[in-house]
Amino acid sequence: MSGSIAIIPARGGSKRIPRKNIRLFHGQPMIAYSIRAALDSGLFDRVVVSTDDAEIAAVARDLGAETPFVRPAEFSGDYSTTVEVIRHAILALREQGNTAEFVCCIYATAPFVQPQYLRQGYEQLTAHPDAAYAFSVTTFPFPVQRGIRLNAAGRVEAMYPEFRNTRSQDLDEVYHDAGQFYWGRCEAWVSGEVIFSPASLPVILPRHLVQDIDTPEDWIRAELMHAALTDSAQAQA
Repeated sequence: MSGSIAIIPARGGSKRIPRKNIRLFHGQPMIAYSIRAALDSGLFDRVVVSTDDAEIAAVARDLGAETPFVRPAEFSGDYSTTVEVIRHAILALREQGNTAEFVCCIYATAPFVQPQYLRQGYEQLTAHPDAAYAFSVTTFPFPVQRGIRLNAAGRVEAMYPEFRNTRSQDLDEVYHDAGQFYWGRCEAWVSGEVIFSPASLPVILPRHLVQDIDTPEDWIRAELMHAALTDSAQAQA
């Protein structure tokens, strides 16, 4: 096997933001940003969109991606996992005679994904033969060890009382999944190897390029971030 393939999961049944994968985001279908980043990276033999939805498939093809199969309903529900969806796509492509050594899952709602970080992920994974995955992460803006929660009485309590008086600079920095892309060795995807494990390498993104988009509030925040980044780029041009 050789080469690499980008697979962009984009089901049609989004609940909290209907049709979010092709909803216009700053004048373009949301999925356009992921497709363009994959194409511009120059890393992939194929850029494939895995979808169960005919309209999404048509939009994806217009943007330069391929839709060589229809994702079955069993992998298009609310509880379908990313690993399951990518595994199905890999096996479907194999049935059509296409194989690859590396597969990168790029989320369809990642308008800040950039080719340079996709390349960084590929370089990290290929440089470490013992690693199964390399994926985007970023830091929490506040020490999670100093987090608080509300108890049954609606009062505040420390989640980790042992760190209540620890200075922020003395606490370990903590990272979270940036929700943009996941490079993996093909066989790791197929075997269902766990992504969030010591088998993975981090691709660290700056926080200003990270915004999960699951709710209408997330969408508004992402639009404001995109506008600010565009304004900043224009000012520096």
